Amino acid sequence: MSQPYPNDKFVGIQISPISFIDEGVEEVLEILQDRVGVNVLMVGTASWLGLKAGRSISHAIDGWPDHGVSEPLTMKGGAYYHPHPQYYGNTAIKDFRATDPEMDGIDVLEMIIPAARGRGMKVMPELMEPVFKYAGHGSVNNVQISNLPQYLEVDVLGRYASEPCTSHPDYRRWWHSLIEDQCRSYDIDGIMWCNERRSPLDRMIAGQAPGCFCEHCRREAIQRGIDVEPVRQAFLEVYQYFQDARAGDEFIDGWLVEFLRVLLRNPEVLIWERFWLERNKDLDRELYGIVKWCNADLEFGLNVWNRNHFNPFRKAQWPWQEQTRYADWVKPITYQHQSGQIYVNEMTDFHKSILRDVTPDEMTPIMYKMLGLDEASWDQLTQQGMDPDTYVFGQCADAVRGVGGQVPVYMGIGVDAPRVRADQAECTPDIVYRSVLATYRAGGRGVIFAPNYASMMLTNLDGAARALTELGLK
Repeated sequence: MSQPYPNDKFVGIQISPISFIDEGVEEVLEILQDRVGVNVLMVGTASWLGLKAGRSISHAIDGWPDHGVSEPLTMKGGAYYHPHPQYYGNTAIKDFRATDPEMDGIDVLEMIIPAARGRGMKVMPELMEPVFKYAGHGSVNNVQISNLPQYLEVDVLGRYASEPCTSHPDYRRWWHSLIEDQCRSYDIDGIMWCNERRSPLDRMIAGQAPGCFCEHCRREAIQRGIDVEPVRQAFLEVYQYFQDARAGDEFIDGWLVEFLRVLLRNPEVLIWERFWLERNKDLDRELYGIVKWCNADLEFGLNVWNRNHFNPFRKAQWPWQEQTRYADWVKPITYQHQSGQIYVNEMTDFHKSILRDVTPDEMTPIMYKMLGLDEASWDQLTQQGMDPDTYVFGQCADAVRGVGGQVPVYMGIGVDAPRVRADQAECTPDIVYRSVLATYRAGGRGVIFAPNYASMMLTNLDGAARALTELGLK
């Protein structure tokens, strides 16, 4: 077991601004510090997603937690701090202050930092891309940012897509501005950044049209020596394979062989996949550099998508060692009770196309072997979830090996992560308790309770408090 050092303690929690309004700043901090043992607040400062800035988004299935306000929040989204105009001169996105009446005139960072400092607690804004209309995250219905549709991606069919293009100068510089503003304007301790964009190949597996082929992506590709039109034509054929496979069409030599055949016939797809991936990672690296330019003592932590360890393509694309070059710490997401269903969703897309030759029951133990998992059978996975002593421990150990001692690993421990089915495994105090102990046993140096305090049961957080007490961290 990794020896916890109280002076190096990192026990974080992700929390939305509305919790401080609903319950009071001092009241929330007292619960988190005294009852649970939290010493780092990861605050959703700019979001259009209920999972990051609102109340519970799964109350219809999970019920309301044992604290806060038990009614839905009609969230409009935006910045829950006061954007300082001088930092947004290089982007056309300037007017994005949240207009939720509950937060009218309130700056969440100004509200909580003095009280947190008085208690010796750290404050880190938590930001995630994509931030608009992200399915399953409680997205607002309408994003009130003028001209935002002009920044959207263009898919292989020439249609505007649902997310802004990260290569669009205005959108990319907006993220630069958000980071610089918060780093320079507030007495924070760092930034936690999450990148959850699907790559072109990832999108096709999920049945979506790949992109982006907007003028900015085309220009960047040409600058890197890529002839764009042959790439687009290649994507059309590969995309058609996925559409046919998902529709149930059969192929003479089976679905996997046909996928390999069409991919080998169109290697331009892999060239574009690498090009897109590097540009996506560049955004992470740019934000890291901005944080360090503003203040070298500020921390830049990566909140790492759990799909990176559930998807073999993503696992190959996002090695831990590489991420240590632009992060002060990493947080693997392991929402254990919820993760069985997430894995099922992930593999269901594969079994609709590339893995259609085999049944999920046949493939699950093989895929487990390749991904380093040892969990319940396919037919029980949603109901049982994933076990902390195998899943959390295994993913933490994998990350610790991957970073090679270059940066600490702080495990993302799911506490009442929103469920999508009534028969899905539920969070319990024991799950949280064992997840914390598994983290330190595997070599992790801290924990972050997630995804949002507003949906967490205090009785489940008591499981965390019990483990932290046993570890001498509370």
